[in-house]
Amino acid sequence: MRVVIQRVSQAEVRVDGRSVGAIGPDCAGLLVFLGVGQNDGVAEAEWLVERLLKLRIFDDGEGKMNRSLLEVEGEALVVSQFTLFGNIRKGNRPSYNRAARPEQAVPLYEYFVRLMSERLGRVVPTGEFGADMKIDVRNDGPVTLVLDSEGRDF
Repeated sequence: MRVVIQRVSQAEVRVDGRSVGAIGPDCAGLLVFLGVGQNDGVAEAEWLVERLLKLRIFDDGEGKMNRSLLEVEGEALVVSQFTLFGNIRKGNRPSYNRAARPEQAVPLYEYFVRLMSERLGRVVPTGEFGADMKIDVRNDGPVTLVLDSEGRDF
């Protein structure tokens, strides 16, 4: 699994003009773009959720990034994004053959969101899997990180 996370103070995802998920305004939050790969399973989802919740990327009282999403009692919005597994080694058109097919990706995406919700103690809003989504975001920092469960590094 791969995630691109952005520290945000507000984020909203819309499908066909209607809001399907939002956090903020003025929250300590994460916008999480989640890609599921062919070799991913429950262990990868669990590892990523724990890493995301404990990343110290929110400011403490001295303005240093020293607090986690759990510590600031922040919010998260999760959006599926298979393009995180885009391969552009050949030519100019990305290949997505490393991304999981929907029958594998949807249950893992839902499991990831359920775990985030349980650990945060609140419902984590989402985008709509497979839909053409429009995302409005107010970045905070900006702070953007990439995490990949393969090799457990980023």
